[in-house]
This record gives sequence, structure tokens and C-alpha cells, in this order.
Amino acid sequence: MHIGIFGRRNAGKSSLLNAITGQNAAVVSDVKGTTTDPVYKTMELLPIGPVVFIDTPGIDDEGELGKLRIDKAKNILRKTDIALLVVDSEEGLGDFENEFISTFERMGVKYLTVYNKCDKCDSVESNPSDGIKVSAKTGQNINKLKELIAKTGADDEEKERLAADLLDSGDVVVLVTPIDAGAPKGRLILPQQQVIRDVLEAGAICVTVQPNELKEVFDKLKEPPKLVITDSQVFDEVSKIVPSHVGLTSFSILMARYKGVLEYAAVSAKKIDDIKDGDKVLIAEGCTHHRQCDDIGTVKIPRLLEKYTGAKPEYVFTSGGEFPDDLSAYKIIIHCGGCMQNNCEMRYRLNSAKEAGIPMTNFGVAISYMQGILPRACHQITNYKSQSTNKSLQSKAPRS
Repeated sequence: MHIGIFGRRNAGKSSLLNAITGQNAAVVSDVKGTTTDPVYKTMELLPIGPVVFIDTPGIDDEGELGKLRIDKAKNILRKTDIALLVVDSEEGLGDFENEFISTFERMGVKYLTVYNKCDKCDSVESNPSDGIKVSAKTGQNINKLKELIAKTGADDEEKERLAADLLDSGDVVVLVTPIDAGAPKGRLILPQQQVIRDVLEAGAICVTVQPNELKEVFDKLKEPPKLVITDSQVFDEVSKIVPSHVGLTSFSILMARYKGVLEYAAVSAKKIDDIKDGDKVLIAEGCTHHRQCDDIGTVKIPRLLEKYTGAKPEYVFTSGGEFPDDLSAYKIIIHCGGCMQNNCEMRYRLNSAKEAGIPMTNFGVAISYMQGILPRACHQITNYKSQSTNKSLQSKAPRS
């Protein structure tokens, strides 16, 4: 969960971040505009769990450079689950604050108004109906603020699960996790870690293998597993080993379901059939990493697209926090699983695509569609079960 801290310069945003986290996470001074870039700080906030606090530049900054800082602050709203609007108690609510409140409400962002510096001012009532009165300097009501944030976050916790809702206690789940040149050194990628945790929370049994070990595992198991979850890059290979009566999906498809983008991603995948020479295809990745020689985003996806469509499109690649404001030039967007984006950021990107009328799918959905596996991959985890829906998701034979 991402918690953005917004407010005018010198309202005490950075001091508040330090008080909440109990660390000197942000530089504090009396000079206006000290925070020039967003400052991220993670902490454990029970009962929510891990959260990210984001301190932003002042929303009243001035000049050309100030405008860029304000834009950065506004961009943080794309990924904000809860906003803390920090108000200087001596100044009170003004036009800047009211404008941001309107923005929060328009975007559907939950927010708390935090009246800071209450040790200097008695003009704000002890328990303001529209927020909470605190002092980052003395620590007054900081614990109450954390409790209020936690309550707000707990009320708004995502009800979706990655895999636990598909399983019963004692079910066996097989995870296919290739350890190849593209795998990070010494660890599993985040979706694999998260699925393992979710499977364990369901009381199910998790067996993790590499693709060349999958057949051997099926031979050794007394009963077939309830579900096989695979890396999308070996979907075709795995689907030939897993019997048709055993559930099969991918980490990327589970992630799309968890992020709330699977339905649009599945429908959008069919638009791959319409790609022609010269069409612009946006391939977006949520993290920034050192690209290997056979990188999935810049090499494997384009190669598979061209083999499937027989076309030579023009590719635009983005990574990390980059995502174009104007999507009108693109024929289709193919996004990564989004494990490094929170649900709020992924929904923002999805809604941007929808508003522009641009189809947006993801790596795993696109790969399974082009390999003719998408209906099967969605069958057990969604309501894509009717014959008509499954038929509509069938890919056609490669033009090549």
C-alpha cells in the first residue's frame, strides 16, 4: 500500500514522514522547497503489513523548476492508495489544499487531512471533523495518526488473492520456475515469491520445479496436482506435459487477476490479430533491470509477435515509472505482469488505456493467446468458462 504525503512547502511533510517512521528518512529545514524529488520510505504498519510512504515536493512551488516539482507530486497520485494532506495549523486550508482535495475525490483516492504544528497553534479544534491534529515536532497524536492510517488501509484492503482462493487445504500446487540467463541471481522473482506465500497461507502444498523436471514430478506424485502455475515463457512446453484435466495458468495471468486487469487484458489480446506493418506497439515494464541478450520485453515478445502476425511493427519500450500520458499513437499496449506496481498504479494505466480506446494486455496473457492456451489458462481462475467466451479467446494460426 502506497501512502502519499502532500501539502504546501514548509507544512511539515518531511518532518511528518520522519515522525511516522521514527527515522530521519527525509531532509528537514526551514528553507521552502527542500524536498525536490519524491522520497520513498518503507515500513511495517500493522494490521496492513508493509507500506510505502512517499514524501512529495510542495504543491505551491514556484517558477519553471517548481512546476516540474509539482508535476512530480501529482504523478505520485497515480500510485497513491491513501493520501495525507498536510496542513500548517497556523495557515489553515487554502486554495492549494482545496484543489488537491477535489483531485483526490475526482480520482477516488482516500485521504486524511493532517493539521501539523498544532503545538504552535490553538485555532484548530482538538478533534477536527475533517482530519486529525498532530505535531511532528513533539510527537503529539503521531501514534493516533498511524492507527487512523492503518484503519483506513485495513478497511480498503484488496480482497483479491493471488492463488489462495483457488485452493483448499492439502491441495498440491506445482510451480514451474525456469532458472535461466534472465533469472535474477540468487533469488526468485517477486510473483513467484508471492504465490508461494499465498499457497502456504491456503494450507496447500507447494512443489517448485524447473521445466525439465516437470514430467518427473508428475510421475512421482500419487495424485495429480490441483493446479500448475508456470512462467509464461515456457507456457507452450508446460501445456504439453500437464494433462488437460489439471488446472494450468501462469504467474503473469494470476498477477493480472490480482491487479484487476485480467478481463481487459484477455479481451485486448485478440487485437494482436490486427497488428500490421508499421503499427506502433508499446511494450511497458514496471521495473528497470539490466537487459539480457534474450530479454523477454525487448526480444522475446517482439519475436513472438512477428512470428504470429507476420508483420513488422514499430516498438516503443518503457520501463520503471515511465508511462506515456498520450497513448493515442499506439495500436496496442503489452505490459509486464506489474509486480513492481501497486494495484492503484496498474488501474491508473489500465484506465488510461481504456479512456484512449487502446487495447492493453500483458506478457503472460499475450503469450498464452498467441500459443492458443489462453482459454485453458483462464478457465480455473476466472469466469471465462462459457464455450462462447472461450471460443472468442482462441487465437488463429500464425500468418507466417
